[in-house]
Amino acid sequence: MKPLSERIKRISPSRTVQLTGVIENLRRQGRHIINLGIGEPDESPPQAVVSRTVHALKGGQTRYGPVSGARALREAIAHKFNGYTAQNILVTNGSKQALYTALQVVCNPGDQVIIPRPCWVSFCEQIKLAGAVPVLVDTKAHQLNFEAIESAVNTRTKMIIINSPNNPTGAVYPGDVLGKIADLAIKNDLYLISDEAYEAFVYDGWTYNSLFDFPHVRDRLVVAGSFSKIHRMTGFRIGYAAAPEEIITAMARLQSHLTGNVCTFVQQGALAAAGIDPSEFDRWRNELQKKRDMTLEILGDLPCHIPRGAFYVFPDVTGFLKDGESAEALATDILQRAGVAVAPGEAFGGEGHIRICYALAENELVRGLEKVVHVIKQRTGEKAT
Repeated sequence: MKPLSERIKRISPSRTVQLTGVIENLRRQGRHIINLGIGEPDESPPQAVVSRTVHALKGGQTRYGPVSGARALREAIAHKFNGYTAQNILVTNGSKQALYTALQVVCNPGDQVIIPRPCWVSFCEQIKLAGAVPVLVDTKAHQLNFEAIESAVNTRTKMIIINSPNNPTGAVYPGDVLGKIADLAIKNDLYLISDEAYEAFVYDGWTYNSLFDFPHVRDRLVVAGSFSKIHRMTGFRIGYAAAPEEIITAMARLQSHLTGNVCTFVQQGALAAAGIDPSEFDRWRNELQKKRDMTLEILGDLPCHIPRGAFYVFPDVTGFLKDGESAEALATDILQRAGVAVAPGEAFGGEGHIRICYALAENELVRGLEKVVHVIKQRTGEKAT
């Protein structure tokens, strides 16, 4: 039999998605697993979302719809973007598809795409699927290193991807640095992607800034947004892209051959979510900030920059690794010994770190964190002997 494509051979599976399968296998074996490794909120979607989704399903909204998404939903999303209309919005199967489609539309084989590191697991693989080349640029204390990004730009550079608040670090990038990135894109004729899946998760009174705040760069900017995190709609698989009409039209053309429309009744749930008063999110944001502080306190001696956004901490565990050991080996050991899943930093280009999600029920979070600390202390004693 002839071999599979070289394209798929170059692609690694998502290590965070793989973790879900490992956890499910352990649970089927009867083990209780506390999952601090997957970026999924513990709370259920708002009742308004569930009710409208069920109503649409019962009402027969189960047929094909417009590839770009229901007009009412696109209009509701467009309200977030000054000057945009429904023609600037594409509803996608999660923001993951929005990112994939944008890269396919913009990149040619051999183009280079700059990504600050650590970064979300799928960026590099999606870039490779577009035939382009990921160029990873290290951050400083998880903040953008503008000089390093500028130095990485060359004649092959096509795009820069910015993700703030950041997954996996929780870093929030300030507006002055984003302004420099915008100017850099203009100067070098680059496209920009702004992954804003965690836009509502900003703590400590910090201000959230978007690349969309800089009008002079909007002609080359794709914003990828999601209903998954903010509205706890992870299984609904619905997100969107906001961009100039030329780019959105091209992305819709590609989506017409990939998936067609996004699930019609799920879009009604998203429409309900879009109509929820943002102030109703304050309670949950405050709870998450409290859980972040609790997480940092329990982790204690694990070095960790304070994350100002998202719902992850990304502690440095280098000092707790045995000679030649990876953070992935540590994560495996924690899972086997304590029944607690954490994500290895290698999945995000952050060797020597682990990612912990704190968007869990408080009692489960505390129990899981205490188990992680216990295993690390055990290992420290073993290392000393």
